Amino acid sequence: MLEAAQEKAKKLHTMVESGAGGTHQARFERDVINEQVNNRVEQLEIGDASLVFGRIDLADERTGEAFYIGRVAVWDEDQEPITVDWRAPIAEPFYRATGRETMGLARRRHFATRAKTLLGIEDEYFGDGINDQAAGLGLKGAATLAITMEQARTGRLGDIIATIQGEQDEIIRAPMPGILVCQGGPGTGKTVVALHRAAYLLYTHRFPLEGQGVLVIGPNRLFLTYIEQVLPSLGEAGVQMAVLSDLVPRVRVRGFDNEDVARIKGDPAWSHILRAAVRDRERPLREDLVVGYGLQRLRCSVADSERIITEARRRYNKHNAARKFVREQLFETLAASGRDELVPGVVADRLGPDTAVRAALEWMWPVLSPEHLLHDLYGSIPLLRSAGKGWLSQNDAHLLHRPRSAHASHVVWTAHDIPLLDEARAVLGPRPRHKAEDELRTYGHIVVDEAQDLSPMQLRMLRRRSLNGSMTLVGDIAQATGAWAHDDWHSVLEELPIKRDPRFAELTVGYRLPQPTMDVAARVLRVAAPGLAPPTAVRQDGEDPRFVPVATPALLGATVTALVRPELEAVGSGNLAVIAPDSLIERVADSMTAAGIPFGRIYEGGLNSAVTLVPVSLVKGLELDAAVVVEPARIVADERNGLRALYVALTRATRRLTVVHAEPLPEALLDPAVSEYA
Repeated sequence: MLEAAQEKAKKLHTMVESGAGGTHQARFERDVINEQVNNRVEQLEIGDASLVFGRIDLADERTGEAFYIGRVAVWDEDQEPITVDWRAPIAEPFYRATGRETMGLARRRHFATRAKTLLGIEDEYFGDGINDQAAGLGLKGAATLAITMEQARTGRLGDIIATIQGEQDEIIRAPMPGILVCQGGPGTGKTVVALHRAAYLLYTHRFPLEGQGVLVIGPNRLFLTYIEQVLPSLGEAGVQMAVLSDLVPRVRVRGFDNEDVARIKGDPAWSHILRAAVRDRERPLREDLVVGYGLQRLRCSVADSERIITEARRRYNKHNAARKFVREQLFETLAASGRDELVPGVVADRLGPDTAVRAALEWMWPVLSPEHLLHDLYGSIPLLRSAGKGWLSQNDAHLLHRPRSAHASHVVWTAHDIPLLDEARAVLGPRPRHKAEDELRTYGHIVVDEAQDLSPMQLRMLRRRSLNGSMTLVGDIAQATGAWAHDDWHSVLEELPIKRDPRFAELTVGYRLPQPTMDVAARVLRVAAPGLAPPTAVRQDGEDPRFVPVATPALLGATVTALVRPELEAVGSGNLAVIAPDSLIERVADSMTAAGIPFGRIYEGGLNSAVTLVPVSLVKGLELDAAVVVEPARIVADERNGLRALYVALTRATRRLTVVHAEPLPEALLDPAVSEYA
């Protein structure tokens, strides 16, 4: 039936292809229909995923209706539904019905599949005398869920469309307006829930969101690669996925600043600093401008230039928008200084190319791009001190300073510069004749993953791009690391558009981690984030994490290498990551290369390799079958939020966790019941 729907859509596509003939109205109508048909073809391209994963039987004996729940809606030739879209209102009981709240169901059926192969069928019945399905963790389709969780990782995040649980569905289907904050511990599915929410909102609010756009922000490009298959598998290809660096045009970005510099660049004081830096470039003349004009000399005095600058600041909020006004006022002043009555426009045409006039105009009110403004600012300690007076310390200015390049367009920026460039663009406004290029793109809904790590300046970037204050933030305060790690969600919300009271939701059930692994991670959590409770693990059984001590640091790399092959054999077709402190990555890489173990780097193919070497600073959000965590004490010592970084590292593996250490384990990791690990 899917193939038939695809063929029908493709036939429609050929019927409505736009041609050169016909009236303008006819061509417009063909283009609109063609776009709709293209969207339908894209929705039906679900690859190897199964179309149908469930069925609901209604309790109304008069109708006896049953509906098959699928990835997309498919109809027969009589336009009768064969499958209903999982986002449709009629499908909601499939995810939300319980023994106490049956939502009109008599039976719920789950199809357990792997690709397009049916592995099994699981039925849940509702009604009088039936055991309450909401007991315990309230899981629906437990057997189907277990089959899904046991499948090996592929290096890409998969959808959970067939196994969405009640608390996840409440977040996915929550109303769109305002800000929804979703707190979720490791393995609770917060990332995939956020992506399903984006797909649901597009389906439910197709107008206006299809025109306004939906933006998904990830913490790094590796993460985007990891999640890139989820939305297309749900029939939504129109969502823009990006890192913050993608939102600022014309710049090259590579790498990150160290945490001390990142802390400075993330401070909200930059909204004041950059405005002051712009004002420092709006300057009266240092001496009178005198230029020849035929047999007379025209003049613009220092006092005249002060008057022009003051009036331009009063009239215009954006620096570049005032350039035309300043230019006109300069030539009016020059014209007024002549012996005869001169026409300012004629004076402008004749003196516009004059070198002295052009230099005066550039001195008084230059056209500025964000790159030029920030490049000049970084390149001068005096400029940094002037703009940052009261905001930047002398040490801050020296940390920010870097030599100027010959051309600002050749500068390679760091990821932490991006919010400052964006703030500068907001202060400067579009450049003359570049309005379309410099115009800010806004979105009807923004989804932000790992939001707990964003600095105030990064959050201001998101605020500017929100059309109406509709956002979904997901993350875990316990995993907040980096220079601007937040201790609660309220500090995140301070820099966002609050047009109505924010809503908070929490995912409490962990699907990824087995209980033994969660128990080890929970020891660190108690110290790293005392106010947060660990997720309740669905998987009570699992292998105990192994702790492997090493006699001396010199043997650390060899020990890690010796563990990789047996761990890889244990997970079969699954994937394994060696997670190490950034400072030890190269040492571990050299050991693995010397031992002839093929492995991938995190920026060279993502998690496509069976073995991947991952610095702890980039492991957040990833899901693995097995993990070898190297030197926890060094992780704690090297990272600004070391215990939280360690918690992140310990909670990546779904099956096997091994901890290798030459240094004594951090006290937070020790089991109080065991004096020493062997």
